[in-house]
Formats: sequence, C-alpha cells, structure tokens
Amino acid sequence: MGALAAGLGVNRVTLYRWVGNRERLLVEVMWSLARPTLDRAREQAEGSGAERILVVSLAFMRAVLGQPRFAAFVHDEPELALRILTRGDTGLQRRLIGYYESLLREEIDAGRLSTALPVHELAYMIVRTMESYVYTDLITGEDPNPEKGVMVLRVLLRP
Repeated sequence: MGALAAGLGVNRVTLYRWVGNRERLLVEVMWSLARPTLDRAREQAEGSGAERILVVSLAFMRAVLGQPRFAAFVHDEPELALRILTRGDTGLQRRLIGYYESLLREEIDAGRLSTALPVHELAYMIVRTMESYVYTDLITGEDPNPEKGVMVLRVLLRP
C-alpha cells in the first residue's frame, strides 16, 4: 500500500481513506479483471442453455489460471488469496454468484435451461465448484483442473 500511495502521489492515510484496506482494494482489482473476462466469455460462448454456461465457466477458469500475476499472488499469499476469493464477506464471491444468477436467468427466461434448484442456489454451487477446481492446489495440493470442474458442473446443470 505504501508503494501504491507513493506512486499515486498521496500519503497512506489518504489511500486507506479511498480504498478502505488492502483486502478491499484487491477485491476491487480482481472484480475489475473478472467482470470483463466473464463478459467476453459470455459474448463469445456458442451454444445455449447448460452448454453455454459450461463454455463460459471453462473459459473463465482457464483465464484465471492463465494469469501469471494472479498465480504469483496465490502462491505468495495463499491464505489471503483464499480469504478474498472464496469467502462471501469480501464481496468478490457474492459478485460472482450474482453474475451467474444473471447468466442462469437469461438462459431460463429464454426457455433454454430448466433446473430443479432455485437460481441463487445453483449459481452458488457453480461458483463454489469453480473455486474448488481452480484453487485445488491450495485446498488439496492437487493440480488445478478446470475440465474436471466442468464435468461436475455438467451434472449440476442437468434438468
């Protein structure tokens, strides 16, 4: 935060007043990167219904795993990364769930998807499943595998 404040030409007190704290700043930065990545995947996704949601999810997971700076952050600060990325109280997960609720409603309203689960619950499970397969190395020590995540999502999205 000190280096960022110096780069902006302000003192640390001003920077903290602007952003709250480092965690909140990181959440905002991550969402500012995640949202356009999701939007791009959504715009480019072919197919409809469950298939479209799977394509968007796979593209997003691959994009996250393909970011070297993100990987460095997760490697250097794993506890902070998991806290920011997977807890609802930080705001990032809540935004991802909201994004998936919107995507699901779009497909449901168009008659291309049906589900026995409430939309919020399904969106929550999609996000948690993606987290499980993107951050697998932090959770279980196994290599991240978005393709396995898509296999699980495919089952979740069955009518």
